Order: sequence, then C-alpha cells, then structure tokens
Amino acid sequence: MSDSSKPNKAVILARGLGSRMRRESDEASLTKEQSAAADQGVKAMISFGRPFLDYVISGLADAGYDDICLVIGPEHDMIRDYYDSIPKSRVKISYAIQEEPLGTANAVLAAEEFAGEDAVVVLNSDNYYPVDAYRALHELDGSGLIGFDPEALIEKSNIAADRVGAFAFVVADADGNMEEIVEKPDAQTIARLGDEAVVSMNLWRFTPAIFAAAKQVPLSTRGEYELQDAVRQAIADGDPFTVVPLAEGVLDMSNRDDIASVADALNELEVVL
Repeated sequence: MSDSSKPNKAVILARGLGSRMRRESDEASLTKEQSAAADQGVKAMISFGRPFLDYVISGLADAGYDDICLVIGPEHDMIRDYYDSIPKSRVKISYAIQEEPLGTANAVLAAEEFAGEDAVVVLNSDNYYPVDAYRALHELDGSGLIGFDPEALIEKSNIAADRVGAFAFVVADADGNMEEIVEKPDAQTIARLGDEAVVSMNLWRFTPAIFAAAKQVPLSTRGEYELQDAVRQAIADGDPFTVVPLAEGVLDMSNRDDIASVADALNELEVVL
C-alpha cells in the first residue's frame, strides 16, 4: 500500500451524459470535430488540438499524480480506444465502469477497487483546475476539498457572475472543516452563508471512508446518488473534510457556449501525458 497521506492516484469522473452539451448553440465557433464530440455528449473528448481531457490529465501529472482512473460508461469506447492507443510517459491510465448514470456518488463508488486502501483525488472531466489546487490536496492528511473564492472564479475563469450560483457553496467551521454545503443556492441563501463561503467545483480528496458512505446514501429527488450526500454521510460517520481556500480560477466546459473561451485559455498550454 502506498502512503495514503501523499496520494498519487486520481479519479476523473467522465461518465456524465453531457445533455447540456448536446443543446443547440452557435455552431460557427465550433470545428467539425468539436461539434461531433459535443453531439455525442462526450465533453472530455472535445478537441482543442487534442482532447480536453488530455489537458486535465497533464495538469494532474504536473502535480505528481501518475496513476489515473477514468470513470466511464460501458458505451464510452471513444475514450478507452483513444487512451489505449496513445503513448504515455508520465501517467498510467485505467478505467472503472459505471454501468448506469446513477449520479456522482455512484460514479465514485465505481472506483473503489482502483482506490483500494489509498486516498484519491476526485475531479470532474469537464473542468480544468489549477495545478496548485492538486498540489494543495496532495498535502492534506485526510479528506478535503478545494474551496474556490467566488470573486476569483469570476475574475480568473470563464464563469460569469450569474453562473456562480449554479455550483455548491461551502462554509467551514473555526477549525477549517466543512460545516455546510449547499447545492445551487439562491441569492437569499448565499447571503445567509456569508462572505466567508467558498465555491466547490467538485475537486476532492477522499480517504477510503467515502466508499462506505456512498453505499449508505438514498436516491435524491433527481433519482441519483449524490456525492454531496455521501460527503455529509462520511462527516457524520467521523471523517472530517478540510476546506482548502484558493483564490484561483477554473475553466468550466458545461455547454457549447463555453468551448470558445476554453480554447483561448488552453492555447498556450503544453500537454505531456
């Protein structure tokens, strides 16, 4: 077993259906290849010279994560075929299959065998996070997440002010541990949470305790097993989550309208897998 306090394993949630990416938008800004990937809802494989997911994985490698697990659906041959065929010098890539799209907690649970007894970093496949965020999670001793400053997200990301409320807001207690997490809060709730609230962009560090918690959560009103519910369960079971504040931006690729801004931001980045 490797040292769980210094994880080198990362789990990327790439099972999402990408329904918003399939919606109509301004096709003039998309290449034929980008449009085809968007039509299939496979956001991670939208090309910016190379697939978006390559940039995500390269950033993880920059921070010392060399054992990568992609959580995919049984239909995602596009992802598996691509990563099985390309040369890799810095990372090893494996796959975990989420048989049905039953939510983010279920997706994390699919990676239980990959994680084993080690801690893992878990992230979305449609966000490009700063390397410093990965490094900060690497230094934690237990479970935690990056809490992004809302103003920095607006200033340094492609996320407009009116979109910040679409993410989860987090409040920490006096010890820096998560006290409350609210998904998609309205303006009144954001005001209640106060100026110290930060934004979760779904960038986590989990100990193996998350898997026991994920097995306990009920279906949400959306008919999914939600990762936030699993986190609350893990905390209730005695696994505190450190909130690591970070005043940096995140590139978000939720829909087609984000593709042009992501292309501009990734233009100068070097990718080495």
